[in-house]
Amino acid sequence: MPDFHANWNYPTAISLGSGRIGVLPEACKQQGMVAPLLVTDPGLAALPFVQGIVDRCHTAGVCCAIFSGIRGNPTGQNVTDGVAAYHAGGHDGVIALGGGSALDAGKAVALMTGQQRPLWDFEDCGDNWQRVDEAGMAPVIAVPTTAGTGSEVGRASVITDTEQQRKRIIFHPRMLPIQVILDPELTVSLPASITAATGMDALSHNLEAYCAPFYHPMADGIAMEGMRMVKQYLPTAFANGQDLEARTHMLSASMMGATAFQKGLGGMHAIAHSLGALYDAHHGLLNAILMPYILKANEAAIENRIVRLARFLALDTNSFNGFMEWVLALRDQLGIPHNLSMIGIDTSQAERIGEMAVADPSAGGNPVDLSAEHYSAIFVDAVNGRL
Repeated sequence: MPDFHANWNYPTAISLGSGRIGVLPEACKQQGMVAPLLVTDPGLAALPFVQGIVDRCHTAGVCCAIFSGIRGNPTGQNVTDGVAAYHAGGHDGVIALGGGSALDAGKAVALMTGQQRPLWDFEDCGDNWQRVDEAGMAPVIAVPTTAGTGSEVGRASVITDTEQQRKRIIFHPRMLPIQVILDPELTVSLPASITAATGMDALSHNLEAYCAPFYHPMADGIAMEGMRMVKQYLPTAFANGQDLEARTHMLSASMMGATAFQKGLGGMHAIAHSLGALYDAHHGLLNAILMPYILKANEAAIENRIVRLARFLALDTNSFNGFMEWVLALRDQLGIPHNLSMIGIDTSQAERIGEMAVADPSAGGNPVDLSAEHYSAIFVDAVNGRL
């Protein structure tokens, strides 16, 4: 395998390569962290490799403790509990380790450690981010263990408001972690189904960013290459989780999607956020199921861009239909369900989901201006498998 070790400084400091988790203690010290709180999920916290990371830090004089009270779709209460653990342990920074849930929760905990306002005051609306007391933010080192959300290079966290049953995007430019460690060895134990769902999430980020109707050629270029890498390496990572080359490229593609979607997202995420809040379903899986239905709804506005993308990806047919056929074939190859009913979601809340989707910030990047009724109809088609 070629040497995929690298140090990048875009969009933040990134250490990439097998075994790079070994730099974590020194990275903590460089950022002035000697007593960080390691925020992760309960499943990972029970695995020996996480305790091994903690032990390695302790040996190097970095005394970290674990907080793992994070749900699959992290809630405001999870963040509050994490902040309490941060203060109780006298911590001086956060290590966010895990999939998108742990990374989002860790960044939100770091944001809230020194704030006087409640979390929802920093929702990504207007200039709410200017309410943040930057001096009250803790530094974050992010260590992803999945290749999907790219939250390690994001400036926001998606947190569920359980009282209102909706997901809110919490944003501040300095929520971007100061150091990222991309170690493919941390992803080899992922089950194939999670590899598939998170990999399709990476594809959805790159795809929606590419299709968003704004001028951002840098994001477009990153998104196109991210999708090419998903096409080439996701099937391999799915079939052989021990393939470090494929795992490395998928970590890069995931990070590229989150970098590109500064341009915008779209209807996939608008509906997926709504369903995640109501049904607590896996975000990446929701995007994977919704993908062809949103593509079809946007066809008239994105056809020319998709033809260009199909040519870049060297698909058999350089057309919108050719791209759609590739997406459907990839989903079949990865065992992604064809419709939402296959994961237990019915149409009983269709009207509410339409209303939630049209109000979601991601809807602003959709290529077509869809109404609540449009979103409801797309959702019903996705439940019933009608393309």
